[in-house]
Amino acid sequence: MMTLTKTLVETQRRENINHDSKRADFLQKVIEGLEDGILILNKAGKVLHANASAHQIFSQFDQENCNDNFVPPAIWNLCESVLSSQSLISDKMIIFSDEIVLDKSNIFRIRVRLLSLDGFDVPCLLVTIQNKYESLKHVALTEVKKFELTRREAEIWFLYRNNHSYKEIANKLFITINTVKKHMKNIHAKRQASAMLEERYETQN
Repeated sequence: MMTLTKTLVETQRRENINHDSKRADFLQKVIEGLEDGILILNKAGKVLHANASAHQIFSQFDQENCNDNFVPPAIWNLCESVLSSQSLISDKMIIFSDEIVLDKSNIFRIRVRLLSLDGFDVPCLLVTIQNKYESLKHVALTEVKKFELTRREAEIWFLYRNNHSYKEIANKLFITINTVKKHMKNIHAKRQASAMLEERYETQN
């Protein structure tokens, strides 16, 4: 009986380890597949983990100094602000955020917060890096399908959603400002028609 119980316990332990390992592999794949950069640092600034997106984004900040343990100064400055506020703020869920602007197509929203992890004696820093342009592009793509925009309207809408002026849109697409205005008028008409359809659907249901 004793031998059987011991065997069952050992089997259960192996199954738990296998389950934990599969879950860790799954989470690793999810993190690596994210478009946003994910970075985990210790309090000394050492990189404990950085996903592929984080490395790709860092290479845009500083190509010469980019390596596995490279943290751009603008990001580390924000991390230091979180650490210096740790004694003043008891809520460890507090999030510090900032923006890094490289150019109009590369604006990064940085969020930093303290993270307590199992197996770590001291809290770590969780840094998320979002490319605002890419996020807006996905939103705009959804809207292009929703409003059934033409190819040219889609090009104009992408730029407009990324805060380009009519003049900038015209210059980028080699068209006149009046052509931009004409397309924007059509886009707004399609948006309004879509909103009316949605409103009618909600009223009926």
